[in-house]
Amino acid sequence: MNMITFDEINQAYNIVKDVVKRTPLEKSRTFSNMIGSNVYLKLENLQNTGSFKIRGAYNKIYSLSEDEKNRGIVCASAGNHAQGVANAATLLGVKSTVYMPIFAPPTKIIATRGYGANVILYGNTYDDAYIAAKKFADEKNLVFIPAYNDEHVIAGQGTIGIEVFDELKDVDVVVVPIGGGGLISGITIALKHLKPDIKIIGVEAEGAQAMKTSIKKNRIVPLRSLSTIADGIAVKTPGNLTFDIIKKYVDDIVTVNDDEIARALYMLLQRAKLVVEPSGAISLAALLTKKVIFPDKNIVTVVSGGNINLSLLTQIIEQGMMYNNLLTRISIISPDKPKVLKDILTILANLRSNVVSITHDRCTASVPVGHVKLIISFQTLGLEQIDIIKKELDKKELKYELLS
Repeated sequence: MNMITFDEINQAYNIVKDVVKRTPLEKSRTFSNMIGSNVYLKLENLQNTGSFKIRGAYNKIYSLSEDEKNRGIVCASAGNHAQGVANAATLLGVKSTVYMPIFAPPTKIIATRGYGANVILYGNTYDDAYIAAKKFADEKNLVFIPAYNDEHVIAGQGTIGIEVFDELKDVDVVVVPIGGGGLISGITIALKHLKPDIKIIGVEAEGAQAMKTSIKKNRIVPLRSLSTIADGIAVKTPGNLTFDIIKKYVDDIVTVNDDEIARALYMLLQRAKLVVEPSGAISLAALLTKKVIFPDKNIVTVVSGGNINLSLLTQIIEQGMMYNNLLTRISIISPDKPKVLKDILTILANLRSNVVSITHDRCTASVPVGHVKLIISFQTLGLEQIDIIKKELDKKELKYELLS
């Protein structure tokens, strides 16, 4: 294999620099204090199309011959590569067709069409869509644009490394999400050239650790199944190019589970005021869970994208609020009589707890005849306030249970 060079990444930088945003590199005082290192966020969630993918897509399409551009292009993607390809193709005047899994987030499907692509939904996973897209490209004599396993794509993603080094010469560690491996491959080659002693740490979802498994077994090992909320990095089979680069240059790969990803995403929203998708929050999750520890070092976490399904975001916000005791759900079995609900709501109102929702259930077998199960969701200010509310309910001799 001809290993991609820094010169190729630098050339890609000169190609994309007037098209993509030079995204901010911001130090987070909150996260720095939480983990005892200097934490910087490379905010590719603020990039055009909402993720880093346009860098590699534009560099790849730009490299095509005029004949190839005239024929048109095809790609497969769970969402972010789709949007990057669609936007890049439109900017370069090229017709694009994008295959996406049927469970791709609706926001990503709508956005991809909005950028000018013809979207075809096929299969349950990225790999299903990939096979169909390759077949279509062969049948129609179109150019296939890989999501990660391509020299031009990898070089385009590596431009992030140049930007990081330009702004933070004394960077010690960079933590990068891994799906197919194109992002970390490009960043690693760029930064290992610019600063050979830098540490590059990859992070995969626990339910989609294809690269970590492959590196451990010293060969590419396709996963049989995927299970993660981080759809942007849910890839069954690593690329051979990215596998070789990661095996040679990346210092370590760690994994985090979906709960850890969701909490990091919630923290980015709550403390950094950033909307981030699960695959974009995974690097920070590795720091917050102490899977990656470099005390007092300058650590850059790549926040790779912000294209999150809004229904998932709502669920993560609600669960994050419950985890932090800012939202409470309580189940109460009470006599089905007038004034009981009013008394409960009066307790909450007097303690300045805002009610979010109330449901009544009289039909469940576990509810005694003449009684009703009330499930009330309400906002709280922490454990101390919750304890006071429990004491007031005890005074009313009500049977209740806090729900997690």
